[in-house]
Amino acid sequence: MRQSQRRIPAAVVNGTGYGGVELLRLLAHHPVFDLIEVTARSEAGKAVNSVFPSLGTMNLAFTATVERSEVVFVALPDQPATELVPELLANARRVVDLSAAFRLHDPSLYPRWYGYEHPAAALLEEAVYGLAEWARPRLPAARLVACPGCYPTAALLALAPALSAGLVLPDIIVDAKSGLSGAGRKLTIGMHYSEANEDTSAYGFGGHRHWPEIHQELGALAPAELLRLTFTPHLVPMTRGILATCYATLAPDVSAETVYEVYRQSYDGELFVRLSTLPPHTKWTLGSNLCFVYPVVETESRRLIVVSALDNLVKGAAGQAIQCANLMYGLPEHQGLPCEGVYP
Repeated sequence: MRQSQRRIPAAVVNGTGYGGVELLRLLAHHPVFDLIEVTARSEAGKAVNSVFPSLGTMNLAFTATVERSEVVFVALPDQPATELVPELLANARRVVDLSAAFRLHDPSLYPRWYGYEHPAAALLEEAVYGLAEWARPRLPAARLVACPGCYPTAALLALAPALSAGLVLPDIIVDAKSGLSGAGRKLTIGMHYSEANEDTSAYGFGGHRHWPEIHQELGALAPAELLRLTFTPHLVPMTRGILATCYATLAPDVSAETVYEVYRQSYDGELFVRLSTLPPHTKWTLGSNLCFVYPVVETESRRLIVVSALDNLVKGAAGQAIQCANLMYGLPEHQGLPCEGVYP
């Protein structure tokens, strides 16, 4: 008689942000991770489904702290995460962190890009950067996984095959658009409906916080000292989704056929990265853990253009976190994750 799978007690820290609520939605029916704790100090004691009626079947109340869980999904802002994560690890918990607190290997980058000295710099080298498709071998032994940002996920899945195979010169442009949920629930003037509706704007000139993250990971695939990266994000008036259009000059003697074969081999058999024969739309990915990648060679300019699309709250955040956790525990990678988008 086959033994039943052990249920692994799990927690979500800060279950009231967009990433946290998406974790709750996805974990609610996970067959192995048993969601037993959800923290939110501002809502402690309240039933989760009274604060978020969309989670109507969730029979849990918010608490202030994690007490019993084995694996903890941390959906805090960066600085609070740097303080909590070491405590969780000291208590023998495994951590999947959705913030930027442990993504960068070099602690000297945090004052420049995030405005604080990192209080747990010793953990930066230990943290596994959780781009699951490229970090798979390191995840089973990980205590701490730093999930990539949503923009970096779109850019890296688009460009990693080309750079790792030496198909392009290390001079990269990433032009990316995001929906408003990427900015989180905290209200700012630019997030008001009357400000954002019927408007598209570029921002982050002179250095967006995701630039060092993209540069770090692309620099691991190409000579970092030669890598030139321009990253320009844009805000568009939709709730979810990221569309990244990435440009790079082809190396000499690289053909379009070679490019397509490298991408085919790189993502052959991947559950969540789909090579597209058409320019992808963000709506294809809505509610799913999918990333569509569309590589095309522009013959006249000898440039590779790669377009990628994903849901910033799923593959760009909560879904990727669960994908990494599945791999940490030797579970099927797709377990508990939607492989189909919502249409229309």
